[in-house]
Amino acid sequence: MPFCEVASPRNAAAVDAKLNDAGTKIYYRTYGRGPTKVLLIIGLAGTHDSWGPQIQGLTGTVTANDDDRAAEECGDNEAGFSGGGIEVCAFDNRGMGRSSVPVKKSEYTTRTMAKDAIALMDHLGWKQAHVFGHSMGAMIACKLAAMVPDRVLSLALLNVTGGGFECLPRLDRQTLSIAIRFLKAKTPEQRAAVDLDTHYSKGYLEEYVGSNTRRAILYQEYVKGISATGMQSNHGFEGQLNACWTHKMTPTEIEKIRSGGFLVSVIHGRHDVIAQIYYAKRLAQKLQPVARMVDLPGGHLVSHERTEEVNNALNELIKASEAKTEPHDWTNLPEKSSGWVVTRMLFVKKSNGEVNSASLASSMLQKLHIFLLYFFGLFALAFEKGVMTFRRLKPARVANSIT
Repeated sequence: MPFCEVASPRNAAAVDAKLNDAGTKIYYRTYGRGPTKVLLIIGLAGTHDSWGPQIQGLTGTVTANDDDRAAEECGDNEAGFSGGGIEVCAFDNRGMGRSSVPVKKSEYTTRTMAKDAIALMDHLGWKQAHVFGHSMGAMIACKLAAMVPDRVLSLALLNVTGGGFECLPRLDRQTLSIAIRFLKAKTPEQRAAVDLDTHYSKGYLEEYVGSNTRRAILYQEYVKGISATGMQSNHGFEGQLNACWTHKMTPTEIEKIRSGGFLVSVIHGRHDVIAQIYYAKRLAQKLQPVARMVDLPGGHLVSHERTEEVNNALNELIKASEAKTEPHDWTNLPEKSSGWVVTRMLFVKKSNGEVNSASLASSMLQKLHIFLLYFFGLFALAFEKGVMTFRRLKPARVANSIT
């Protein structure tokens, strides 16, 4: 099986250790052949298989290169692309799938996982690649791009946020129900049911395909997939969750991406209940003028729900990069206002000195929402620390131990 061995830091201070130290193994697969290289980085609790629609769209096949069938000629695919000289690599992040599962949460940060991806590029002999990430994978992609901008040909960020409290879903009855069901899910069937509501928009799930709804069809596929790969381990889930919670892009890192000499596409489903589109748009604004915002009517897994549109956006990004398109010809974001703008774009001072009351009301609501998310995040963190402390203090039961 194709594995790449990377460093496994023993503590947070060792994150910058050499990548060739013995440690974590990263499982990967490559698809298609050609001079154009694309690295796909999946999100929380996902495996390399989650990129199936994009692998098909970019290379014309979902058969891995190390499979005997890979020698067969690939025809055009349903998304409208053929395997035109593109090689794709998709992999399982540490803590998921067939990759190693470190037990310490300190071994899961977006920076460490970005180093995993860089080590994989070295392993493959790729000097440069188009780097596409989804959700947590997009956070990892941002870190990678800031660390080694000279190795990035283009950057696509799907359903991304800035980490920390921005990872918290919007506060409403639907997301609260999803969160409770997710924590209670112990079987593939239970996990599949909650994953559907997490990944897709309600309207999409209720659409009929023949005599069945998409929900019914996807449910069977999810149960089969989860049963085949197994439920994610607690160490893996808690570690990857820690990577999302501790992720942050500094102004210096943002500037390294902006001045890296490559184009960026921020792709997001506007009905995403996990990664709110507000934060994706804000990140795109920070990356102006090299970024383009692609807003699609889909959920968190917009890459599956709107496959054709997403594949078109990714293919267009590759073509624009190869054509050396200038940033001002690439971006679709409005130019920054020449007026006085306060942080988070909460207040706008008009040229006549008046303040728009509608903007003021909207800004106050946004500020309140951010405060609630932050408060909820602190509460969750405190609760987690309390549980850990209780477990340490609780005396061990010896008499009824299981053999």
